[in-house]
Amino acid sequence: MSSTTTERTGYAGRPRQRDGFVGWITTTDHKKIGIMYFVTVLVFFAIGGIESGFIRWQLGQAEQSVLTEEVYNQFFTMHGITMVFLVVMPLSAAFFNYLIPLMIGARDVAFPRLNAFSYWGYLFGGLFLYSSFALGGAPNGSWVGYAPLSTDAVSNMAFYAVGINILGVSSLAAAINFIVTILNMRAPGMTFMRMPVFIWMALVTNFLLLFALPIIAVALFMLNLDAVFGSQFFEPATGGDPILYQHLFWLFGHPEVYIMILPAMGIISEILPVGSRKPLFGYAAVVFAGAAIGFIGFGVWAHHMFTSAIGPVARSAFALSTMFIAVPTGIKIFNWVFTMWGGKLRFTTPMLFSIGFVSMFTIGGLSGVTHAIVPHNAQQHDTYYVVAHFHYVLFGGALFGLIAGIYFWFPKVTGKMMDEKLGKLHFWTWLLGFNLTFGPMHMSGLLGQPRRTAVLPGELGSTVELYNLLSSIGYLVLFGSALVFLYNLIRSIKRGEASGDDPWDARTLEWVTPSPTPYENFHTIPTVTHRDEFWHRKYAEDDAGRVVPVPAGASEDHDPAAEHDEHIHMPDPSYWPLVQTLGFLPFGYGLVFGNFWLIGLGLVWLVVGMYGWIIEPLAEGDDDDPGEHSPANGTRAAAGAH
Repeated sequence: MSSTTTERTGYAGRPRQRDGFVGWITTTDHKKIGIMYFVTVLVFFAIGGIESGFIRWQLGQAEQSVLTEEVYNQFFTMHGITMVFLVVMPLSAAFFNYLIPLMIGARDVAFPRLNAFSYWGYLFGGLFLYSSFALGGAPNGSWVGYAPLSTDAVSNMAFYAVGINILGVSSLAAAINFIVTILNMRAPGMTFMRMPVFIWMALVTNFLLLFALPIIAVALFMLNLDAVFGSQFFEPATGGDPILYQHLFWLFGHPEVYIMILPAMGIISEILPVGSRKPLFGYAAVVFAGAAIGFIGFGVWAHHMFTSAIGPVARSAFALSTMFIAVPTGIKIFNWVFTMWGGKLRFTTPMLFSIGFVSMFTIGGLSGVTHAIVPHNAQQHDTYYVVAHFHYVLFGGALFGLIAGIYFWFPKVTGKMMDEKLGKLHFWTWLLGFNLTFGPMHMSGLLGQPRRTAVLPGELGSTVELYNLLSSIGYLVLFGSALVFLYNLIRSIKRGEASGDDPWDARTLEWVTPSPTPYENFHTIPTVTHRDEFWHRKYAEDDAGRVVPVPAGASEDHDPAAEHDEHIHMPDPSYWPLVQTLGFLPFGYGLVFGNFWLIGLGLVWLVVGMYGWIIEPLAEGDDDDPGEHSPANGTRAAAGAH
C-alpha cells in the first residue's frame, strides 16, 4: 500500500498522508471515522461484557461474595455507563458516519474536521471514565447518578459527571454535523419523502440529541459542583432539591432510550424490505411514527418517578402519555410485519437479526406499557423486572438491530461477505442466551428481588435463586455467541468470500457505488428519481405489471459515460481535532479533583487547539484526483486501509 503525501503549507498546513498510522489519526474521511467508531465500540463492548460477567457470577447463587460490595457497585455502575454511552450510542454513530453520506448521495459530511473531533471526544471521554479505576475508584452510584447519594465523595461520581459531559460534547457536535449534512447535502432529486427510512431515523435521533444533551449537561455540571466544590443544588438539608436532579436526568434519560432504539429501527426498515423482496409497507407511516416517537418521548420522563414525590395529577398525566407513546411504536411493528407478509423471504443472517429485533423489542415494549400503570409501577420499581424490561428494549431491540446492520453492510465496507453458517450460529445462540439471561429476571423481579444490591438475599427463596442461576448460565451462552461473532468478523476480514457490488439485491443508493466503497464515494453525484433509487435502476414493470430486470446501463438515470466528468476534491486530513480534544483530559481531571491549575491548563489547551483549527487552511491546494486513490492504483483510503 503506497502513501500519498504532498508538501505542507506553513506550520499550520494540513497533513496529506492518507495511509498508515498518521493517516488514521488525522483522517477526516467519514468512512474511516465510522470504522474507528466501530473498532472502539468493540473494545468497550468487551469490557462492559466482562463487567456483566462478574455481576452474574456474584448473583448466580445466594449470599455469594465473589466481589466486595464496593467493587460490585463500581462494576455495575460502569457496566451501565459503558453499554449506554460507550457502546449503543457510538455504535449508532458508526453507522451514521459511514452510511449517511452514501445513502444521500454525498461525498462526505458537512463538517469533516468536526466529525473527527466527535470521534476523539468519544475515545478520550471513555478513557477518562475508565482511568477512574486507577485514580481512587470508579463511579459506584449507578448509571443514573441519583443525588444526593452521588454528591458524596465516597461515590466517586465526579468522574461520572465530567466523563459523561465530555461524551456529551462529542455527541452534540456529531448531532449538529449529521443534521446539517442530511438537510443540505442530499443528491439532486432526493426529496424528504425519497430519503431512506434509516436517514429519517438518523435525523430524528440527532434532533433528540440536540435538545436532550444540554439538559443532562446542566444536571451533571450542578452535580459536579455539589460533589467537588461544595455547592448545594441537590442537598435537601440546605434547601437543595434532589427531585430536581431526577427531573433533569430523566428529561434526558427517556429521550435517550429512543436515541438508542431509533437507529436500529431505521436499520431493520432497510433490511426487511430487502429480505422480503418487496417495498417497505407504509413508508410514510413508518417515517411519521418515528418522528412522533421522538416528539412524544420528551413527554413521558416522569414515569421513572412514580414512586417519587410528584403528586397524583402528574402521575395520571404521565401514565397517559406513557400509554400513548406505544401507538406510534405499534404502527412501526405492524408495518414491519406487513412488509414480511406475502414477501419472498430470504432468511439471511441480517434478516434473522431483524426478525429477532421485532420479536424481542415487542416483548420489551409490552413490559414497558406495564410501567404506565401506577400501582403496578410501584411494585416493579427498583426490582429486576425493570432490569429485564430495559435489556429487552436495548439489548433485544437496539443491539439486535445494530448487529443486523453489521452483517448487512459489512460487504459495503470490505467487499467481502461474513460467513452465513457462522452468522446463523451467532444468531441462534445470541437469541437463546439473551432470553435465558433476561427472561427469568421478569419473574425474579416480581418475586421481590431488588436491583443494585451486591448480594442475592437468601431469604428470597430457592425459586429466585434458580432464576438467577439461569440468568448466569444465559450469560455464558451469550459470551460464547459473542466469540463466534468475533471469530466470524476477523475471519471474514482476512479471507471472506468476495461479495460483489450488490450481494443482497439491495434497494438504496449506497449500493450504487462499488464495494468496498471508493475513496470519493461516487464518481458522479447521482440524480435521484425514486424512493428506492437503486432498485428502480435495476428493475421495472412490464405491461402486465410484472417486475423485470432492466438491462445493464439502460436506466435513464445511469450514464456510465458521465463518470469522472467533474472535478472531485475530498476533505484533507487534520491534526487539530485530535490535538484539541486532548485538552479535555487535564480540564476534566481538574474538575474532578478541584485542581484549578489543571482546569487552567485544559482551557489553554482547548483554546490553542481552537486557534490552530481556525488558522489551518481549509484545503491544501486543489489537486485531488480520485483516480490516485482508486483500487487500480492501490491506495484506496477508506476501504483498502482496513
